[in-house]
Amino acid sequence: METTDVLIVGAGLSGIGAAVHLQRDCPSKDFVIVEAREAIGGTWDLFRYPGIRSDSDMHTLGYVFKPWTKAKAIADGPSIRDYVNETADEHGVRDRIRFGHKVVSADWSSETARWTLTMLHEGEERQISCAFLFMNSGYYNYNQGYRPEFPGEDGYEGRFVHPQHWPEDLDYKDKRVVIIGSGATAVTLVPEIAKEAAQTVMLQRSPTWMVSRPAQDRLGNLLRKLLGEERAYRLIRWKNVRLQDFFFRRARSRPEKVGEKLLEMVRKHLPADYDVKTHLTPSYNPWEERLCLVPDGDLFEALSNGSAEIVTDHIETFEAGGIRLKSGKFLQADIVVTATGLNLQLFGGAELSLDGKTVGPRETYPYKGVMFSGIPNLAATFGYTNASWTLKADITAQYVARLLNLMDEKGMAVATPDFPHGDFTEQPFSNLSSGYFKRAEDRVPRSTDKAPWQQPHDYLNDRKWLLDGEIEDGTITLSKAAAPTARQADGEVFAIAAE
Repeated sequence: METTDVLIVGAGLSGIGAAVHLQRDCPSKDFVIVEAREAIGGTWDLFRYPGIRSDSDMHTLGYVFKPWTKAKAIADGPSIRDYVNETADEHGVRDRIRFGHKVVSADWSSETARWTLTMLHEGEERQISCAFLFMNSGYYNYNQGYRPEFPGEDGYEGRFVHPQHWPEDLDYKDKRVVIIGSGATAVTLVPEIAKEAAQTVMLQRSPTWMVSRPAQDRLGNLLRKLLGEERAYRLIRWKNVRLQDFFFRRARSRPEKVGEKLLEMVRKHLPADYDVKTHLTPSYNPWEERLCLVPDGDLFEALSNGSAEIVTDHIETFEAGGIRLKSGKFLQADIVVTATGLNLQLFGGAELSLDGKTVGPRETYPYKGVMFSGIPNLAATFGYTNASWTLKADITAQYVARLLNLMDEKGMAVATPDFPHGDFTEQPFSNLSSGYFKRAEDRVPRSTDKAPWQQPHDYLNDRKWLLDGEIEDGTITLSKAAAPTARQADGEVFAIAAE
């Protein structure tokens, strides 16, 4: 069986970043990356739908150690994929990747203080052992997006498409296309498809908050000319972090004012008679769900010139040639794109067990948004819902490196967050009410109202906590070996008692 010090699961944006941080900060550690697919890039390699792009600026979605140097800060998917691949090659981590290795299970042995992972490769089982397991497999099911069943869909004679698996042969030129959904994917698809389709309709049950901003960061591009890539990147990154944080806090403290401002900005992009109240005014407050970014106002331009339309209604049934709505309106459709979301999935769908006893995510609490109560030597990257994913990925990897170095310094083999004690109130795992979180409440860790047993969403605070805070904070136990696992009588809580 192959063995390694650290096993990184996933070769996407998070996994490649984790490998670089580990290589730089823990040079004595051997590591291997396993990737279920055959390519680097994760989300940015999987998603190939028209117009695919970031909904965060690349000064914060980019790595802290690698400046984004292209003019467009809101980048297209291929450019981001190239950026991740370039990072892997610059730092020599591509040779550490085992492509086509899907992790199906991981079992912790208290006796050996190691994880044994079972993987599928070309239909055959393989195993690898590691001292520390670092999950960077994202937060959704790569094999299947969320796709509700619609009444009458079996009688529809057109073509269904889900953006997560966009067909290479799909020709939508001069076709009538209906895109179901109002999230980031739909908002991205509509203006791109409208360039060639005969009809493009975004069919939504309810509106989403949207904000337009330039695809290019003029200040950032100017600073690059004046200060050079490195200094400019650090400055503009910090500026954008501060602005994101201010806007989120403002939306939470004064939602009505922020909502009014967002709608004012939207109206400036649209004809005076456009029905903003019906189609672009949500029933919830800003940042209760993630805002949709409209770079350079492209969606609003498509709505203004008539190449695209938003219809706010509910589906009554599908018919042979399209969709009948509850209002009685009929939408003709040659192609229906179900931009209906993701299926949330932690640990890449792998089953975790401690000494042979299965432990699910719901049986744990997140520790500092990095590790999990009762589970030794395991960390996972879960980015922010209210800011760029990579901001959290960077500091998660840096924290893991700090932890590994401290364990080596003290001659310890095991790090286990204890279970929370005392009075606390359980809270949702996410601070947003997005559908994919609601659908997965039974499959994500519990969370509390008290640190460190939370999935935090505050980069500025997390940065201090993870990069400068004490690792031995009274809630994580370092030991030379772990005692056998024990399940409480109710079967819900695991505990690891240190020697």
